[in-house]
Amino acid sequence: MRVLLVGAGGVGTAITRIAARRSFFDHMTVTDYDLGRAEAAVRALGADGRRFSALRVDASDRAAVTALLVEQRCDILVNATDPRFVMPLFEAALAAGADYLDMAMSLSSPHPKRPYEECGVKLGDGQFERAAAWEEAGRLALVGVGVEPGLSDVFARYAADELFDVIDEIGVRDGANLTVDGYDFAPSFSIWTTIEECLNPPVVWEKDRGWFTTEPFSEPEVFDFPEGIGPVSCVNVEHEEVLLIPRWVRARRVTFKYGLGDEFIETLRTLHRLGLDRTDKVSVPGGEVSPRDVVAACLPDPATLGDRMHGKTCAGTWVRGTKRGAPREVYLYHVVDNQWSMREYGSQAVVWQTAVNPVIALELLASGAWSGTGVLGAEALPPRPFLDLLAAHGVPWGLREQ
Repeated sequence: MRVLLVGAGGVGTAITRIAARRSFFDHMTVTDYDLGRAEAAVRALGADGRRFSALRVDASDRAAVTALLVEQRCDILVNATDPRFVMPLFEAALAAGADYLDMAMSLSSPHPKRPYEECGVKLGDGQFERAAAWEEAGRLALVGVGVEPGLSDVFARYAADELFDVIDEIGVRDGANLTVDGYDFAPSFSIWTTIEECLNPPVVWEKDRGWFTTEPFSEPEVFDFPEGIGPVSCVNVEHEEVLLIPRWVRARRVTFKYGLGDEFIETLRTLHRLGLDRTDKVSVPGGEVSPRDVVAACLPDPATLGDRMHGKTCAGTWVRGTKRGAPREVYLYHVVDNQWSMREYGSQAVVWQTAVNPVIALELLASGAWSGTGVLGAEALPPRPFLDLLAAHGVPWGLREQ
């Protein structure tokens, strides 16, 4: 397998560090708009970097990415950029006759008149509209395969296959107790993506209603996370799982709630009130800028915070239903301790936990354990091989009966 990795930021660099320890691929071409970042990612691998090379590419330039895929004879494109670049990279892979894998799906836009009741353009709609073209080409676009979405969807499929006969609700629940020395506000993941997820209308799916939206930060609840993290206040947030899981897993309701905390929520609300969450450019002395890009530039790069970060992050899927007629409720989860991920890989916990899952998916595709054509999510494929490989990377998953 020959891989084109687009994006050498925190997650992209972590992908190289994890993949370098595995033998399933022949070569990985690491690319970024900033050639220096791609070169640094490869250089950091040392002797383990023999199967890697670094090149520059503009992720928004579909033609350039298509040409690079062909030139490098790549079998698959792995998208480790932010969601703005999903569609050009997705289309470039199809044009080049390559497979495709991402961790976040094409962007949504709210309903123009009823944003907090009805869906407008949903996450992933742009990609699913092209599913027939991928099927006709005999190629696979494996979408939303990070930790959330990704591992959370694998958990949902595993629960449906092995733990439940009837599922009433699948709820992805994400929480952490991470702190960062020296910063009052330092998100552990891309603030650009965090703003997009948290301030867009959250989507909920119900069997008798389909997809619908609510107001941001709705339906607050306190969820008790395992392995010492403890109770965290969680709220509805727009996320791909709600758009993916109902396509392949039978359930009466699907939700996603994120443990943000009151201070984080208030900061996001303030950014919205000031218009600093906007992506369209505004005129300033000397040119035009996107307010959200300015916010991102003013905050520390999450990939650089590992040495100052303490605590654990938890991604998981809560499922409620019945098995053999008896009520059952479980939480399937994956916890990563930042001290462990920094010691073992030099990557902070949230970044490492996101990056390990596309590497596992690549290995399953290379071995033939996973296969398919069209546009598929992780829940469309067998969960057991994925979960077995996750344990092989040093941090096993867990199951808690509620």
